[in-house]
Amino acid sequence: MAKPSRHDREFTEYVHARRVWLRQLAYLLCQDWHRADDLAQATLLKLYLHWGRAKKAVHLDAYVRTILVRTFLNEQKTTWWARISLKEADIEPVTSLGFDESSLDLTEALAQVPARQRAALVLRFYCDLSVEQTAEALNCSPGTVKSQTARGLDRLRATVASQPAIQD
Repeated sequence: MAKPSRHDREFTEYVHARRVWLRQLAYLLCQDWHRADDLAQATLLKLYLHWGRAKKAVHLDAYVRTILVRTFLNEQKTTWWARISLKEADIEPVTSLGFDESSLDLTEALAQVPARQRAALVLRFYCDLSVEQTAEALNCSPGTVKSQTARGLDRLRATVASQPAIQD
C-alpha cells in the first residue's frame, strides 16, 4: 500500500482539527444537521481540489469559511436542497455539538432569517468578522453586508420577541 503524500497528510490533519467547527458553522447557516454534513463535505471536496493554493492562504480558516458560505448561498439559488425532506425524529439534537440550552431559542429564531441575512449574521457575530471580511466572504460590498446585517437583526429581534416567554 502506498504511503500518503505530504499533500494528503496535511489536508487530513487540517480536516481532523477543524471538522467540528466546520459542521457547526454549516448548521448555523442551514439549520439542518444532515444538510450541514452535506455542506461540510462539499466544502472539504472543494478545499481538497485547491489544497495547494489554500494551504498558502494567510488565514486558512477564512478561506474555508468563504468556501462554505458561498457553497451554502449557491445552493439557495437552486431547488435541489428544498426537495429533500427529513423527519423531525431523524434530526440530531443541537446540544450534541456544544450548544447550550440558552442558545436553542436563538438558533431556532436564526432559522427564520432569510439565507443571505443569516449568512451575514453568522459571519459577523458568530465568526466575529469585520464588515470588510464578511463582504469578501459573501462576495458583495461592505454596504450590502451592513444592510443585510441590519435587516437580519431586525428579523431576529422580531422573531425572538414573538416567542412565548419560558416559565421557570
